[in-house]
Amino acid sequence: MDEWKVRTPYFVIDEKQLGKDFAMLTDSLQKSWENYRIGYSFKTNSLPWLVTYLKDRGVLAEVVSDDEYALALWLGFHDGEVVYNGPVKERESFCRCLLAGGMVNMDGQRELTWLEEICRDHPGRVFPVGIRVNFDLEKLCPGETTMGEAGGRFGFGYENGVFAKVVERVRSIPNARIAGLHLHSSSKSRSVAIFEAIADMACRLKREFDLQLSYVDLGGGYCGGLAGRPQYPDYFPAVGKILGQEFSPKETMLVVEPGVSLLSKASTFVTSVVDVRDIGKERYLITDGSRFNIDPTMIKSSYLFHLELQEETKKQRRTMARQCISGFSCMEVDRLFSYENGTELEEGDRIVYENVGGYTMSLNPLFIRYFPDVYIRRKGELLKVRDRWTPKEYVQRAMRFGEEKALGDVSREDGRTE
Repeated sequence: MDEWKVRTPYFVIDEKQLGKDFAMLTDSLQKSWENYRIGYSFKTNSLPWLVTYLKDRGVLAEVVSDDEYALALWLGFHDGEVVYNGPVKERESFCRCLLAGGMVNMDGQRELTWLEEICRDHPGRVFPVGIRVNFDLEKLCPGETTMGEAGGRFGFGYENGVFAKVVERVRSIPNARIAGLHLHSSSKSRSVAIFEAIADMACRLKREFDLQLSYVDLGGGYCGGLAGRPQYPDYFPAVGKILGQEFSPKETMLVVEPGVSLLSKASTFVTSVVDVRDIGKERYLITDGSRFNIDPTMIKSSYLFHLELQEETKKQRRTMARQCISGFSCMEVDRLFSYENGTELEEGDRIVYENVGGYTMSLNPLFIRYFPDVYIRRKGELLKVRDRWTPKEYVQRAMRFGEEKALGDVSREDGRTE
């Protein structure tokens, strides 16, 4: 397929690159801690093709909501193949995952109550659970965390004694067992030192509370796709060395939850220049992609990109001091970057953004334009794996204004009619 004939904007996942990065992940884990499982982060990008691709390679579904849990089941995961994290679990799916032998990492007081209830209802079974730990990573790695001195808001606090109370409460349940620790923490640096500190905390907690753990869950937050930054072979040997001081691969599994690091290098977002205009002293290039597609949280100041110029005119171009690359939306903040001292761009030229598949695809808003097409690149060909949304997908079953419809034809959320 001639990519110039493919309508923009669209995301592309390069299957070969994705496979190379997944192989790097599994190889480095195997060499560093042979007893491991990968839980792919649904929140990062839950594109069904991508999830199925990884499922076929043995990953678990790492989910943080009832909706993501339901999607995992819809895509063929069994309840026992789920890593259930986050503070907004639903009681029904919490119990379902526990009963099926899935990995549940508790992240709130109400989950302790649910655990007590399910243990009481099934006295003949022992339920292993994980506990998410909140600890002062900023103190251990100054200036490297996302939260800074304010600290994170997830899990049970170690420094203030809440974690100790949770351990005591779980141990008071006759048929519950603390099987794992979940220690995910966000960082700006994504450095090896961050994960060494996390591994060291796992060892510290094991000693202090005499924990016999089936798994240690490092969470995600690894760097991926950027030259000169840490890669999987940098992280896991360092982690394995520290964990080896207190744990053995024969007894304790290492769980990792990659997302962005696994997907970023393989992903691009392709846009076209649709209009060129001069206003005042500024040259504006309006594109059919938006900052909302690749930077929905509005925090980036630069992007990795390359240009694809139309062959018939690119030899005739001059160099311009500055061109403002803008999105399609009506918001003035939808300015992506200033292209300085570069080739003058024309309508029809393409701007391809790199390392943009993690989070951005999931966070795309339904603002002015709907979700774009998604393709995979396989052996040089583009294969569409998601159609762009149209009014049909957006409207679904909603009634048109003024349309008369019997209430009995309107389905409720529980499947019955009113």
